[in-house]
Amino acid sequence: MSLPASLAESSLVEDAPAKVNLTLRVLGRRADGYHELESLVAFAKNGEKSHDQLSFAPGGELALVVSGPRATQAGEAADNLVLKAARALKARISSAALGVFHLDKMLPVAAGLGGGSADAGAALRLIARANGIAGDDPRLHEAARATGADVPVCLDPRPRLMRGVGEKLSGPLALPPLPAVLVNPGVALATKLVFAGWVPAAEAPVAFDLSVVEQETSQDRFLQYLATQPNDLEDAAITLAPAIADVLAALRALPGCRLARMSGSGATCFGLFASAAAASAAAEDMQTKHSGWWIAETALG
Repeated sequence: MSLPASLAESSLVEDAPAKVNLTLRVLGRRADGYHELESLVAFAKNGEKSHDQLSFAPGGELALVVSGPRATQAGEAADNLVLKAARALKARISSAALGVFHLDKMLPVAAGLGGGSADAGAALRLIARANGIAGDDPRLHEAARATGADVPVCLDPRPRLMRGVGEKLSGPLALPPLPAVLVNPGVALATKLVFAGWVPAAEAPVAFDLSVVEQETSQDRFLQYLATQPNDLEDAAITLAPAIADVLAALRALPGCRLARMSGSGATCFGLFASAAAASAAAEDMQTKHSGWWIAETALG
């Protein structure tokens, strides 16, 4: 299904940027089977490969068209979180007009970048724009929570500390410049399997000190603190997909890489650099040496 020209011309458009977990602590397993988390989240701010794009033509029945280089990985349209989010909002605001979405899929799927959640967040923003729904309308946030654990933080994609199962969010945070390279070795990981392999640490994790982020604008000091806060799922993910260790080693070997870590439940990893020029050179070097990997230069914030 493709959009008629008249609808395409009237479409609203939103970017759905990659979500990157700069840190990820697993605080414990809850009685309901979910895990209590604590994660400092940032989003890709630029780069054509580091975000999906979603357009929305209001009017008519709800539908989704998927295209782009990662379209075949996105699964059946009926199962897409874009449609789930739209239905969740319609259930709460019956007067909201829906319509046809067109998703240009650039982000790898099941990659630890929250691509589906980012798409869902963009869908909710588009419906809100089309229907004059305020961004702080509680029903919008209820729909996000009903759609998926990562959707609330993707509804307004700015850096935040995320707690609980994703429903407890800090206010937006101002981070220092974080030029970055995102790398995925072409491995899809099921989040459920990664969490199943998580082994609790012998000692309880130290809570993230939000004041460090709120008060520290120096990139050097911020990265020093970031290095003390790991991704607790990294070992479990590497057990399932050893290629992650190869990606991390390749990133850490790049000139100027200040920190390399896995995002979310993997398999995408990120390298942080002191400057955009260093990140650009690193991405070019990685692409030359690892042509089969998905590599995206961006900045996080």
